[in-house]
Amino acid sequence: MTEESEILSVVMDLVGEEGCGVSCSQADVFRDEDGWKLMMEGFMEPWRLGETVSEARETLKELASMGFGLA
Repeated sequence: MTEESEILSVVMDLVGEEGCGVSCSQADVFRDEDGWKLMMEGFMEPWRLGETVSEARETLKELASMGFGLA
């Protein structure tokens, strides 16, 4: 499993297919000079997730727990 697919898998595990719909199926995970980012359908800018996959996983858990577009 690639790091990108691992991050997308975390999104699907946290939110589920019903909670995510098209936003997750067309999500783009990429890494740039700032670290991992997630660009989802319907959002204007990518979300910064962290430098490592572990940081990205923790950031996604935190965002989902607060309901910021993921739950």
